Amino acid sequence: MKSFSTLLTCVLVITLACAGSTLADDDQVVRQTIISKLKAARSDLDYKFIGPSEIPTFYEVQVMGGPILYVSEDGEFFFDGALYKVKVGQFVDVRNLRLDVDRREAFASLSTDEMIVFKSSIPTKAIINVFTDVDCGYCRKLHQEVPELNQMGVEVRYLAFPRAGVASASYDKIATAWCSDDPQGSLTRSKNGDDDPLNVCSENPVAEHYNLGQRLGVTGTPAIVLMDGTMLPGYQKAEALAKILRIGS
Repeated sequence: MKSFSTLLTCVLVITLACAGSTLADDDQVVRQTIISKLKAARSDLDYKFIGPSEIPTFYEVQVMGGPILYVSEDGEFFFDGALYKVKVGQFVDVRNLRLDVDRREAFASLSTDEMIVFKSSIPTKAIINVFTDVDCGYCRKLHQEVPELNQMGVEVRYLAFPRAGVASASYDKIATAWCSDDPQGSLTRSKNGDDDPLNVCSENPVAEHYNLGQRLGVTGTPAIVLMDGTMLPGYQKAEALAKILRIGS
């Protein structure tokens, strides 16, 4: 005969398993309700149900190619924008907190084979990953800082993020750089306003980079992602980046 403690453990395991199953089932019902309501309003958009948000009775839904929505469980109301959690001494962007982890894991496993890399001219002290667009003015300004960053020991790894989307002239220009026999030179020429003749090869990674950027919260360029997952949106001078990276010149 099983002891009482063994029976109690079995009951607890079964109860928790059932509760988990019920919760999952409930989430599926909420998912179907929310997605059907959103589709009824805007069938031209694609939606990805993420799950419960930090706000009770509201769920996160990603509009593919668009913002995160926070939708009520009945699908009748939603809002978008940044969600902040109130903590002692600070307001914390909830999504960025979660995305820091996603970005850190992504770049820890991502190969540089499909990036355009400008290596440091001294032993590497830090790495920055930059989602870039050749037609972006601030991306061009940041690219002018690359030689100084390299001299400071910063390796700059570029990923493509044509802001106008994959089916755009910007995509063709940046894909041409990735397809070039001289990717660094081609990218530099494009950022200087001297585009190479279009040459979009079928195996270029631009669409993959663009989709990755969207998943990791990139909404504009340049978007600088540090190896710890922190994202620095917008242009930064070399000196400012060195301070953030805590390295000397």
